[in-house]
Amino acid sequence: MTTVLLTGASGYIGKHITLRLLSDGYAVKASVRNSAKADEVRAAMKAHLPVGFDLEGKLSFVELDLESDAGWDEAIRGVDVLIHSASPFPIASPKDESEVIRPAVEGTRRALSAANKAGVTRVILTSSVAAIYGTDLPAGKTEFDEDVWTDITHRVGRVTYTKSKTLAEKAAWDYIASDAPEIVLTTINPVLVVGAPLDRHFGSSVSVVERILNGKDPMLPDLSFSLVDVVDVAAMHVLAISTEAAKGQRLIASAGTRTFVQIAKAIKDAYPKRKVTTTQAPSILIRFLALFDGEIRAVLPTLGKHIGVSSAKAQKVLGITFIAPEKSLAQTAKYLIDNGFVKP
Repeated sequence: MTTVLLTGASGYIGKHITLRLLSDGYAVKASVRNSAKADEVRAAMKAHLPVGFDLEGKLSFVELDLESDAGWDEAIRGVDVLIHSASPFPIASPKDESEVIRPAVEGTRRALSAANKAGVTRVILTSSVAAIYGTDLPAGKTEFDEDVWTDITHRVGRVTYTKSKTLAEKAAWDYIASDAPEIVLTTINPVLVVGAPLDRHFGSSVSVVERILNGKDPMLPDLSFSLVDVVDVAAMHVLAISTEAAKGQRLIASAGTRTFVQIAKAIKDAYPKRKVTTTQAPSILIRFLALFDGEIRAVLPTLGKHIGVSSAKAQKVLGITFIAPEKSLAQTAKYLIDNGFVKP
């Protein structure tokens, strides 16, 4: 039985990867920050796996810190594959960008170094489309694809989260090139991830749908989002383990691009009785509001930009058919409504 060390297992995406791994017959050694997080992951798995599933035999836990060497060598002992999905994901940029960049970059290097010392040669890294689109679209391209890299000096690329994901992925490729050429790396680069969480603990990306359902904004900014379902993101990580053509590749996870207004209309179509705003705001107003709202300020570099990303490579290499964004948005909205995360 193949054993996978999965970092960031308690995250929104991490729980879905754990579920897919277990469902596909892998043994999972899940890294968490503390025992309470282990209980959280265990409970989520029990709720979604068949009755009688040997969870205790297939799922174990280790405590790891992205900024500490403690425990890594022991954690990766006896492991066949490393999936490194742990990384900070704030909505608003912190005052000190190193709070996000340092753990992202150092954590990636630490995980790869541990894998190298243990002789683990197959690694899947959860990167982001943020490591791709933070630059001007190269001449001759109509969409961003895996050949493009974010420029961290660009006005989009220097946003803290975008910068952190770019530097972390580059650190991975650079480490393998210089120190561990025997490691075979695949990066999964998701766009904005939506879809129903497995429990009541989930990350920042779902907040876009939550914000629309709560009517926080009287009008919507002129923004576009490429979207992908969390189920598909998890599937890509697991499929990449055994897919020969995925080795040494970057793979974008995206089901398509929608404007903020189109996203709101999809949610409105699913819940026509809810007061969902579908009016677009003048960009000058958004720039003014950004002076007082860090979440709004974080999106200014992409205001008015409507360039998509291509997932053609992932579809060809992994044979995946992506869930339509409208279905994912409706399922996300249903989860938030059913579990009381939005106003009645």
